[in-house]
Amino acid sequence: MPSEVLGYALSRSASNSDFLDSKLSDAKTSLHKELEKLIRTATPEKQTSWRNQFDSFENLFESYLSTDSQVQWDKIKPLPAGSVKCYSELTNVTDIERIREALGKLVVIKLNGGLGTSMGCTGPKSLISVRDQSNFLDLNVQQIQALNKMYGSDVPLVLMCSFNTIEDTEKVIQRYSQSNIKIHVFLQSTYPRINRETLLPVASSTELDDAWYPPGHGDVYYSLHESGYLQKLLDEGKEYMFLSNIDNLGASVDTNILSFLVNSSVTAPEFIMEVTDKTRADVKGGTLVEYEGSVRLLEIAQVPKDHVEDFKSVNKFRIFNTNNLWMKLSAIKRVVEDRTLQMEIIINPKTMDNGLNVIQLERACGAAIQSFEGAIGINVPRRRFLPVKMTQDLLTVMSNLYSLNKGNLIMNPARSFPSAPLVKLGEQFKTVKEFLSRFDNIPNLLELDHLTVSGDVTFGKDVTLKGTVIIIANHGTRIDIPPGSILENKIVSGNLRILDH
Repeated sequence: MPSEVLGYALSRSASNSDFLDSKLSDAKTSLHKELEKLIRTATPEKQTSWRNQFDSFENLFESYLSTDSQVQWDKIKPLPAGSVKCYSELTNVTDIERIREALGKLVVIKLNGGLGTSMGCTGPKSLISVRDQSNFLDLNVQQIQALNKMYGSDVPLVLMCSFNTIEDTEKVIQRYSQSNIKIHVFLQSTYPRINRETLLPVASSTELDDAWYPPGHGDVYYSLHESGYLQKLLDEGKEYMFLSNIDNLGASVDTNILSFLVNSSVTAPEFIMEVTDKTRADVKGGTLVEYEGSVRLLEIAQVPKDHVEDFKSVNKFRIFNTNNLWMKLSAIKRVVEDRTLQMEIIINPKTMDNGLNVIQLERACGAAIQSFEGAIGINVPRRRFLPVKMTQDLLTVMSNLYSLNKGNLIMNPARSFPSAPLVKLGEQFKTVKEFLSRFDNIPNLLELDHLTVSGDVTFGKDVTLKGTVIIIANHGTRIDIPPGSILENKIVSGNLRILDH
């Protein structure tokens, strides 16, 4: 944790230990008083809910005050043998009855708390159209519909929403009422942003505005339990959960992984993390390591500055977390109720519109791997990781690199490489509206390796991009790629505009 956040060093020598303990106690006491004031601004029927959330937040805040968020690099060790299993080693299960039985124990939970602001959209990110007029939610519903139809199963889809997304999401899921899939939502916690200097909440009431935030997907365990939905699932005979980001279009239910989880021996893992091999585009992704005797998820935010390049090394850390997670529901219940759930804190600094510097305390759901018995990773094919975070990701999923089949994106068999190209689009392509306005239609990317586009660039119809293509329109210039162009291993710069005649 940065020392400047607390206003004093974190060194705990004998001479200043008492002083630091006093400062920590003062900060906790001051926060508690302010949270009690906030609770009193809520309606009586909502005060209990706020108090429960704030109890959890105070525990998080205390950990933030007393724990250094960075790891000690010399304590990181290679993973023990058997910590990561190769997907190809799993049994290819074809017995329909066996698959149906396993699916009967499964619930699919999608993380649906994010807004589409990073791509210039308002409302839930899950409602952005990504392919053939279908949005993320549509594609996830189609995947599970097809699964239930194929195996005669009844796998439900559960969405963890934030206060930013729940209202719009509940409206949209009404249109799936006639489908063969049960869709449920539950609300994750709402926490107060903290003034970076005073370490006190910015909010003056429980009215939800930009003084509040949803605390990351690590909140899923607590919120699932607190909502009562975890117990409801257990009462219905559900035993396992598949959890993933709703914007990862590769995160469909894999019956081989499920069967491995359900049919393992007495030492079956309580937690499975899907990992996959790093590429140049994934150097910042969290990875699995051994740390102080347990398997841990190491995120770049935890890495000391002088070791960041080591962390990014594809040779040293060859896998990264896809955030596709499989867990036993009974184990989640145990670690929450026994208070043995451990996750490192992510300190997310923000600047509000009024210029105030604040911090958000968050946790990543994958970091919980250390809390479960027999937890392992499975190194899965790249097709299991197909996230859409920015418009440059939209370009690949909308292109002829993929076809759409029952909500699943299938890599074009005509492509020579199993992975998607590396694409970097400049600021002029940042929003979905701007992105779409710059393409008459999506180029042919089947043989593309790497694309970089910067500046005022537009693409005509039926453009083909192959190999490595770099297009740079310098300040004050514009480049129009003519219709039908084929660019192969080309660098285009300067000013190029084809006038209509």
